[in-house]
Formats: sequence, structure tokens, C-alpha cells
Amino acid sequence: MKVQIAIDTRTFVRFWLVLLAFVLGIFAIYSAKSALVLILIALFLALALNTPVTHIAQRLPGKSRIGATAIAYVIVLAILAVVIFLVIPPIALQTGRFINSTPDLIDDLSKQWKEFGTFATQYNLQVQLSQMIESAKNSLQTFAVGFGQNILGGIGSFFATIFSSVLALTLAFFMLIEGPGWMRRIWELYTDEAKMQSHRRVFNKMYNVVTGYVIGQLTVSALGGVFSGLFVFLLSFIFPQVSANLAFPTVAIVFTLSLIPMFGATIAGLLVGLLLIANNLVAGIVYVVYFIIYQQIENNFISPAIQSKRLELSPLIVLGAVTIGTYVFGLAGGIISIPIAGIIKVLVEEYLDYRNEIHQENSKPLTKLVRKLKGENE
Repeated sequence: MKVQIAIDTRTFVRFWLVLLAFVLGIFAIYSAKSALVLILIALFLALALNTPVTHIAQRLPGKSRIGATAIAYVIVLAILAVVIFLVIPPIALQTGRFINSTPDLIDDLSKQWKEFGTFATQYNLQVQLSQMIESAKNSLQTFAVGFGQNILGGIGSFFATIFSSVLALTLAFFMLIEGPGWMRRIWELYTDEAKMQSHRRVFNKMYNVVTGYVIGQLTVSALGGVFSGLFVFLLSFIFPQVSANLAFPTVAIVFTLSLIPMFGATIAGLLVGLLLIANNLVAGIVYVVYFIIYQQIENNFISPAIQSKRLELSPLIVLGAVTIGTYVFGLAGGIISIPIAGIIKVLVEEYLDYRNEIHQENSKPLTKLVRKLKGENE
């Protein structure tokens, strides 16, 4: 038995046009993914700052939203300035010490090299030594050729990051100012009060997801900074070359850089490790070992536990969201992936609750009777 399905030309053309529009839409979103990620970062920043801005606005004489946003930005920038002031001087000081100790280090290496040369002559290792020196020279030449290109690329990436950060802060500033007005206009478009209240409740849940993530990330970073500072303070008692004054800059460095998911904590650990190595090699190695162990504990237990509690997400979903966001959209994707996962969870739960309510309503005997009567009347 053959079944023939007749499709008119209009339906056929409409189908392919819809498919083509869908493909072009996906391509456009992928092409503009950097801009969309930047807008999302600005949106999450605005949502995170919305609560303090609202509290500040309520205490201002005219309840000016612009003034409250400006005050909040000044506070954030002041905190960043304090962090920079606490971080840059110790780095400069330790770098200066390391540079001053370089001649002594070179003298030690020269003495060791002479001893090694005598050892190589005694055991006929001159050929192997010459090959090793030649290989090192070739590697150094290759590095020198690409060094300039790497420097130029690094400078370009630095200015691109600065531009993106300024743009994100500017977008967040205008979102904080105009956001409440836009939300009022959106709620006024509803003609059904019950539907408006339902959608507003869902929006509040998503808003709580973003603020919960920000608070959770601040908590994780604060714990990492405090523990690192305490460990450096303890090292100052064991190694006299390590100054106890490095403890507070360590807290500032680890706290600030750990706000960046995935890579920030690693950069912070390496930076503090280099500062300690400039004072004492063993102290730096001990700190790096400590930081690696702590990062394993934080990444597998502390961070997933705190974020899952704040966002009501399982540790597996948190780690999976960060992995997907980082590999698809880079560092910025890793920053916004966790709140996006929380928002998706809220939407899925609301949809499942809605479907469950419809199923329960349709399962009632009275509803079945009404539907049966309607079917008979038709």
C-alpha cells in the first residue's frame, strides 16, 4: 500500500525559507558571539550591582538612580585602586631585590659552570656538551625571532581587554540607569494580571541566581585569599628571608585574580610563588606545592559546594557549565556559564511545573466530564 503526500509549492518554499532563516540566525549569533558575551557580562554586572545601587538611591535626597550608580562605580573603582596599591609595590620591591641579587647568582652559576667544564673534560663529555650548547643556541634564536611578535600580540590583547572592560562597564552603567524603567514598561504591557505575576516571579528567580552566583564567587575568592595570606604569614616564621608584610598583598592578589574562573587562581598562585622565590627558593616551592593542593580541594569540594548551594545546582552541573562555557566562548564564557546554567535550570523547572499543573487539572474527574460533554456536543 502506497501513501502519497501532496505538498503545494507555497508550503514547500515556506519550509525552506524558514530553514534558511534558522541557519542564517545561528550563523549570525555565532559570528557575533564575542559581542553577545560582552553584553551578557555587562548584564550580569548590572544585576549584581542592582541591589546596592537601589539601596543607595533610596537614601539619596532625590532618589537619583544616576547618582546612586555613579557612587557605586566610584566605590568599586576605589576598591580596585586599593588592591592595585597593595599589589604593585610589593611586586616592584621584590623584582628590585631579585635584580640586585642577579650578579651574585651569575657568579655562582659561573663557578658551577667551571666545575662542570672540568668534570666534562675529565670524563670525555666535550662532544655531548657542544651538542647541548648548539641546541640551546638554536632554541634561543627561535625564541628571539618570535619574541617581538609575541610582545606585539600581547600588547594588542592587553589593549583589546582594556577596551572590552571599559565597554562592558559602560553598558552596565546604562543598564543600571535605564533597567528599572524598561522593566516597568514591560510589565505594563501585560493585560493578564495572573500571567504578569507568574512571569515576574520567574524573573525574580533568575535575578536571585545571578546575585547568588556573585556572592558565591566572592566567598570562594575570599577563602582562597585568606588561606594563602595565612600560609605566607606562617612561612615568614620558617624562612627569615620571607617578610610577613607579603601576607596582605598575597590576600589581595589571590582574592582579585580568583574572581576569574578556571585560570585566575592559577595565575595568582604563580605570581605569589614568584614573589616568594625572589626571597627564598625553598619558600616559593613550598607555597606552590601548597597552592596546587589547595586548588584541588577548592575546585573539587569548596567551590562546587558553595556555588551549588547558592544556585541550587549540583557540583556536576557547575563543573560542566564552566567547562562548556570556557571551551566554547573562552575566558568570558567561563565567567557567565554558571549563572546561565542556573537560569536554564529555573526555566526548565518552571516549564515542568506548568506541564504538571496541566496534567493534574486534566486528570480531575470534573475536567474529564466537561471535556467528554464537549466532545459529544461537537
